[in-house]
Amino acid sequence: MTPDQVAAAAAAQRPLVQRLLDGVAEIGADPPGITRDAFGPGENRAMALLAETARNLGLECSTDAGANLSMRWPGTDPAAPPLLIGSHLDSVVQGGNFDGAAGVIGGLAAIAALRTLGLRPRADVEVLALRCEEAVWFGLGLVGSRCLLARLPPGALELRHARSGLTLGESIAACGGDPARLAQGTPLRDPHRLGAYLELHIEQAPQLLEADVPLAVCLANPGNIRHPRIRIRGEDAHTGLPRRFRRDAALAGAEFALALERLWREEEEAGRPMAVTIGRFHTLPDRHAMTVVPGQFEMSLDLRAYDAAHLTVLEARLHAIAADIAASRGVAIELGERSAAAPGRMDPKIMAGLADAMERLGLPPVRLNSPGSHDANNFAAAGVPTGMLLIRNENGSHNPQEAMETADLMAAISVLSLWLAERACAPA
Repeated sequence: MTPDQVAAAAAAQRPLVQRLLDGVAEIGADPPGITRDAFGPGENRAMALLAETARNLGLECSTDAGANLSMRWPGTDPAAPPLLIGSHLDSVVQGGNFDGAAGVIGGLAAIAALRTLGLRPRADVEVLALRCEEAVWFGLGLVGSRCLLARLPPGALELRHARSGLTLGESIAACGGDPARLAQGTPLRDPHRLGAYLELHIEQAPQLLEADVPLAVCLANPGNIRHPRIRIRGEDAHTGLPRRFRRDAALAGAEFALALERLWREEEEAGRPMAVTIGRFHTLPDRHAMTVVPGQFEMSLDLRAYDAAHLTVLEARLHAIAADIAASRGVAIELGERSAAAPGRMDPKIMAGLADAMERLGLPPVRLNSPGSHDANNFAAAGVPTGMLLIRNENGSHNPQEAMETADLMAAISVLSLWLAERACAPA
């Protein structure tokens, strides 16, 4: 099977791809953006659309205890470790259409292309639609892959949905999953019996746009440490109180934020990439006033880096910075609940295979770090050989202005199809 034949078969799937992209956009329409709520109508309807399409393509559909959807192309050897292609279908509130969905749709299109060529895989090839990748719904991201690989943190099943108010366990049960099975803490799939996990995903920074190339092989995804609700407690006071007597929670929060930015700058200048994001930053609406020194302040923190040891060092610095500011300003800084995701280093052999496929299809084999954490992180951390392709996307993600060109997704589907054809398939 030549690269040109595979590329032509992949290109022929463009009407299918566009129909599915338009379909999930219609399902999630929430002007000016897209909202597909995890374990809610948006994600459920998108999964139903993809499952119907998969069955029409001749794939076998099933769900697991985490309510993840598997769309399986059976192989000729049931004992061979399956190859997984996955991503997610949920979105942030009023986000874009392509974050996650492009990867699930791309996986189905690659299988459709190979089937038209009369190929059959030796091992099962499965497309996974993984639940609740976005952390906005429960304050915990990558939920579907955490369920699959037994990486849910303690207490996760009791977290409450930001919109429905149901616990995670209740939400999973309502969608046909089995939270009691998840509570056992053992993987739904043995990671040592999985052949590989691949994910197509839009790039969430403008690096590919800047380089004017359609896609890149991902080198690594950052891990993260998150504190969704940091509380700073000082003392309410009159606005005329001299500075030396103040225990100003808002200024402590501002100093904390700027100290974290200084840490970020120092690490970057030392060649250790990381990122700090403070998404919530506010006094309390029911207490703040122009004439009151604020005694309470809240903020969130997402701290990310590409190496587990680096994250450990950064977390120690975070605690030291908080302690120093608390002592100097006479406030208490409570970091509160913590969640974490391990960094995801991509498998060298898969990276090389994807880069080789790109070259043979006439695409520059660019390699980049991803700025975002993905379900691929959990597979890599569990020891599953993992690879990703990043797709050019204008205007970033998690906003209504996401702008991936279908042609760029089709290029990624061609690369994935060629990799699968040579890694997994033979003439039927």
